[in-house]
Amino acid sequence: MSFKEFKFADKQAALKIDFLIVGGDIAGLACAVALRRVGHRVTVLEQDDADTLNKRRESSGPCRIAPNLSKILYHWGLESEVRSIAVKAEQINLLLSMVYFLCLTARRAKDETGELLGTHRWGDEVLRDTQGEFVFTQHAALRHLLYELALFSGAAVRLGAKVSAIDAVNRTITLANSEEQLRANVIIGADGTTGLTRRLLRPPVKEQLAAERMNMYRASEQKTQDGVLTTMYNWFGNGHSALGFPIKDGSEFGLFIYGPATDVKYETQWDQHVPPESLDSLLSIAEPKLKNLCKLSEKVTCTGVWMHPELEEWVHQSGHMLVIGEAAHPLPPGSVQSAAMTIEDAAVLAKLFSHLRKADQITTFLCAFQELRQPRCDSVTTKEASILMYMTMKQGEAQQQRDDAMRAKRDAGRGILEATEEVEEPPEWVEVKNVFGYDAEDEADNWWVQWGLLRERAKGADVSYETLPIQIKTAVSH
Repeated sequence: MSFKEFKFADKQAALKIDFLIVGGDIAGLACAVALRRVGHRVTVLEQDDADTLNKRRESSGPCRIAPNLSKILYHWGLESEVRSIAVKAEQINLLLSMVYFLCLTARRAKDETGELLGTHRWGDEVLRDTQGEFVFTQHAALRHLLYELALFSGAAVRLGAKVSAIDAVNRTITLANSEEQLRANVIIGADGTTGLTRRLLRPPVKEQLAAERMNMYRASEQKTQDGVLTTMYNWFGNGHSALGFPIKDGSEFGLFIYGPATDVKYETQWDQHVPPESLDSLLSIAEPKLKNLCKLSEKVTCTGVWMHPELEEWVHQSGHMLVIGEAAHPLPPGSVQSAAMTIEDAAVLAKLFSHLRKADQITTFLCAFQELRQPRCDSVTTKEASILMYMTMKQGEAQQQRDDAMRAKRDAGRGILEATEEVEEPPEWVEVKNVFGYDAEDEADNWWVQWGLLRERAKGADVSYETLPIQIKTAVSH
């Protein structure tokens, strides 16, 4: 990738400091790129070596780039690079997939297998209302793009650098194999839910499987039999759900399949491969099209859908270590906002640290990051969990109301998020627009204008250098 349109930020930090980032997945690499854009020195420490990462690329699952994420990447000058690894979403199809069983009468419900409940076509309103696009890609493709970009922007990325100890007070990190000790002004934890940095902020506690013990299976790299696809499919069933969309150039398909957990203990990692045949019992009552897609799967991984305890403090008491991404605010696996939340984190952090002039601002900016991001992330996490519950409803009154509401719009010739004569903007579309329309960098700019400058003035600092043409912009907060 040439990154010909990649842009460093106009606003560069007056005081350039050293950041050590623990974790080299999407969160850590995006953070490195964002901080390099504003002039800071960055080193990323990734425990996996190149061979391990290449093997994971081969079995990487699907990933959705929501409009609130694509707008950040496009703003950084990456539109052509994103388009080279992604398929633009054009439509969502919602179907009844798993046949419902009537428990009281012990007989099968009327034949609804594969019934199309409704559609929504992503039109010009997505770009107009959110300033971004909805595209599909692979997790590994997005990660590799950010890896190459981190190197291109001047960050150091050390592979095979497993961290054995972190001293947040003295701002040092010790590497496992060599006992080498590294030091920086700020340590950023981007090492996920089971990483060392999260444990430093919260002692390990027992986490629970969500939704009455649910697992998620990720099936990838099915060669489609219908040519190039641009549509996302969402199947609903009795306590089950499946979500599939095109990847690569649209000739392959990725699937997320949610269903009751088995007795097999699956952790939260993505390297637990299971045989494709393990899906047979889960899909025994699925519609034929979904079964056929799963039979084409070359690789299947499984993880538990976990409920992680809330992390109250993202900033270490030393004031020099912060956690971001899944280490701070884990989402249910397969969430549409999984990648977006981590890169929003990176964009906000870099915007704040573009104003760094003195070392005593470091802790203020780290705390401001949590102040800005925590409400947004809490809101999105709640929405993503509710979407999962909505998709996997068991047969009953609520499920019937859900299906009938979509059928009514379908029969009226309307999309599931389309306005009606009675409602100009359905609440479902307003909610989607609010999440997708959020502008992380605008929020950081607004904080600086409204609060950052005031705090500096209160300390008697000279802020005449900050006479920037920044306007307070109205951005959706949740």
